[in-house]
Amino acid sequence: MLVRPSSGKKVLWQEMLRHELLSALEQNAVVIVPVGSVEQHGPHCPQDVDISGPYHMAIATADAIDDFPVIVAPPVLYGFTHYNMGEIGTLTLKLELFEELLCEISRSIWANGFRRIILLNGHGGNQAPTWNASVKLAEEDIWALALTYWNMAPDELLAWSEADEGSIGHGGEWETSLQLHLRPQLVDMNRAVKDEWRRNFSPDVQKYAVFPERRREMEHGVMGDPFKASAEKGERLFNVLVERLVTLCREYHAEEPPRYREFGSHCP
Repeated sequence: MLVRPSSGKKVLWQEMLRHELLSALEQNAVVIVPVGSVEQHGPHCPQDVDISGPYHMAIATADAIDDFPVIVAPPVLYGFTHYNMGEIGTLTLKLELFEELLCEISRSIWANGFRRIILLNGHGGNQAPTWNASVKLAEEDIWALALTYWNMAPDELLAWSEADEGSIGHGGEWETSLQLHLRPQLVDMNRAVKDEWRRNFSPDVQKYAVFPERRREMEHGVMGDPFKASAEKGERLFNVLVERLVTLCREYHAEEPPRYREFGSHCP
């Protein structure tokens, strides 16, 4: 999965020459690390849904900003998704390994001199570990902002949902919509299904108490209604998310990186 801006602008870390990286460093570049997973997304979507979203968003954001550099680091394809291992196609890392992987990548970017890092996550199971990695790094005075993309548009997801009640779901209304917008050739709607939840508890209790085991929760691994998906919905949501990410990058670029230890609250 190698995507480049249609404008031809060079934004991928791995394709930049030394002098280009040095120039970006002098301009206080923002570095976005797309983070996702390779896992089942029902019978109709590809395995890399959770990385393709943040990867495309990062590239569109880098392409949209011309007054300072935004660099897209090589994506972290593997995530923490043990609960999807019941379906073929899922690849997972252990929790501790995944957190340390994010820390090591961020430490390397920091060691290169870049002080504005965004860990842009697209997988639900990565939310807590990505935040944990950010907290660990902050204690080292390394600042990597942890962000999960759907948290940038909660109001829109709620207002625009026809079926999934504002949830990003899993191969449902919104993830399928994004894929139909970004990569329609990889979606087979003839194979789409709408799963019924196998609830361990009553619907009311299920709102706040669930087991992280998707294979036990639904027969085909789908959360939400893919039949309510459309490329138009996906494009509408994608554009809002890129707009919010552009705003974040601009504000991040304008601010001096915080210093954890300046307040004396660190552990010796």
